[in-house]
Amino acid sequence: MKRATSALARLRALPVTALALALALVAGGFAGWAGWDWYDATHDDTVAYAEQRDAALAAGEQAVQNLNTLDHRSIDRGLDLWESSTTGELNEQLVSGRDEFATQVRTAKTVTTAKVLSGALTELDDRAGRARVLVALRVTVKAPGDASTDKDSRMLGELTRTDGHWKLSALGQAPVGGTPAG
Repeated sequence: MKRATSALARLRALPVTALALALALVAGGFAGWAGWDWYDATHDDTVAYAEQRDAALAAGEQAVQNLNTLDHRSIDRGLDLWESSTTGELNEQLVSGRDEFATQVRTAKTVTTAKVLSGALTELDDRAGRARVLVALRVTVKAPGDASTDKDSRMLGELTRTDGHWKLSALGQAPVGGTPAG
C-alpha cells in the first residue's frame, strides 16, 4: 500500500515539476532575449547620433541666444560670452571688432535680451563635426528713456564641433516668405 501511495504521489508531482521546468525555461528565454536587446541597443550607432543631434541643437540655440543678448552695463562679460560661443571666422570677426562695438553699445546704453522660441537642426554631419541650425527668437531692445521693443526673427547658424563641443561658426538672418536665399 505504501508503494502505491508513493507512486501515486510521484505521478501527481510530475505535472508540477513539468510546469516548474516550463516556467524556468520561459523565464530563461525572456532573460536571454532582454539581455540581447539591451546589448544591441547600447551598441547601436543611432543612439550616439541622436545624442550628437540633441547636443548640437542645444548648443546652437544657446549660442544664437548668446549672440543676441548684450547689456551695456556688463559689456565685457557679454562679449566674452559671444567669443566663447563661437569659432572660426565668426569668432575672428567678433574678436577683431570687439573694441569698436563695445564703444558703440556703451554710447547707446542699450540692453538687448533674446529668448529662443523654437529651434531645429536642419543638417548634421556627425563625422565631419558640422551642423546647421534654424532658430526662431524674440529679441527685446531697451534704450534709455524708451519703451522696450520686441522683434521676432529667424536665424540660420552653422555649427562646428571643436574639442568635443559645438560652437557657432556662422550666423545670418533666415530668409522670410518669398525672399530669395541669396
